[in-house]
Amino acid sequence: MARPPVHPEQPAVSAPELSTAVAKVKARVLPLFVVMFILNYIDRVNIGFVKNHLRADLHIDLAAYGFGAGLFFIGYALFEVPSNLLLQRVGARAWLARITLTWGIAATLMAFIQNRPQFYTLRFLLGVAEAGFFPGVIYYFTLWLPKAERGKATAVFLSGSAIASILSGPVSGALLQLRGFGLKGWQWMFLVEGLASVLLCGVVWTQLRSRPADAPWLSDAEKQALQDAIAAEHPAGNPHPPLLTLLRDPRLLLFCLIYFAIQLTIYAATFWLPSIIQKIGGLTEFQVGCLNSIPWILSIAAMYGFAAAAARWRHQQAWVALALLIAATGMFLSTLGSPTFAFVAVCFAALGFKAASSLFWPIPQNSLPPQIAAPALALINSLGNLGGFVAPATFGFLEKHTGSIQGGLYGLSIASILAALLVFRTKPSHR
Repeated sequence: MARPPVHPEQPAVSAPELSTAVAKVKARVLPLFVVMFILNYIDRVNIGFVKNHLRADLHIDLAAYGFGAGLFFIGYALFEVPSNLLLQRVGARAWLARITLTWGIAATLMAFIQNRPQFYTLRFLLGVAEAGFFPGVIYYFTLWLPKAERGKATAVFLSGSAIASILSGPVSGALLQLRGFGLKGWQWMFLVEGLASVLLCGVVWTQLRSRPADAPWLSDAEKQALQDAIAAEHPAGNPHPPLLTLLRDPRLLLFCLIYFAIQLTIYAATFWLPSIIQKIGGLTEFQVGCLNSIPWILSIAAMYGFAAAAARWRHQQAWVALALLIAATGMFLSTLGSPTFAFVAVCFAALGFKAASSLFWPIPQNSLPPQIAAPALALINSLGNLGGFVAPATFGFLEKHTGSIQGGLYGLSIASILAALLVFRTKPSHR
């Protein structure tokens, strides 16, 4: 019986060996990456729970807090592309283990800051240490999974940030209540959460492999089927442009702008949502942490729902645009009522901005040649993540000088709407 035709751009995952290989990769690699992302994200955003503590103990005011929280993304942006180039050279196993170890050390040292310069320095160094992790994993998927599976794998991986956002509130709230050995609650929070990442480094080193050919848990037939399927998507006879040529491609600028708008909203909510919840009044730190988890619980359901819809009905750009419009609507509504109403509106916005982040990545993944995918994805991620600097720095300045972040929330709505329009100008390449 003749086999059904297969579209050359997206080989079907149908051969038994290929199917079992993909299933094994998902079972072995994805859980580890999700755990890494959970600890990574907690160490990145736990600063949002100690704003008042830093102001009381270290005299770090709102503007300095916002600037310091955002400095992470400056270090991240500067070292993202070099980090991913080194990942290609030394291999994913060694480099991702190094990233995990160094970010864990920097996060742990946050427990011992005593003044504003130290706060700025360690936030910057934390960004330097983490640089390359996220795009490195996205690039890893291009080496281990056929194109048809990467979008779903990316959605699972990105769920780690949502899970981290769920866990970070209750965990950080509980750790903030610890005392002992001369350390205050906010110091215990940084210490425990940072050391967890240091310990994770050993797991990464022992469990991760750089390429399918190195995986002892794949049979020879499975390795070959996986490598053939991935190689078939990028024929050797079709040369890829050099990186400098790609950097002049206007699509890359579009990708950066869209992801920048997505990250603006995500990190504005991440760093300022605990403050919005505290304005409700009468809540303990643990209760604030628990309420902070609600938007991120909703966002996980939205991420999976949008990913399933996009896989069934395609039109990836349209789904990204819809998610961005939901985010814009929610952030605008958060300016209209009481703190409780604002919290509900941010919960609605979370349905959009986290789903948009998940839905976005398959677009550049499927547009970029594999030889330059790692530095190109790193560039998109690093420049886009500068939204994580602009959002907290702007919100801190506004709250210090105007007593309100309403103007910033309007700006987030406008940015999401513009990004929704820009996403329709992105088109996958036809190699």
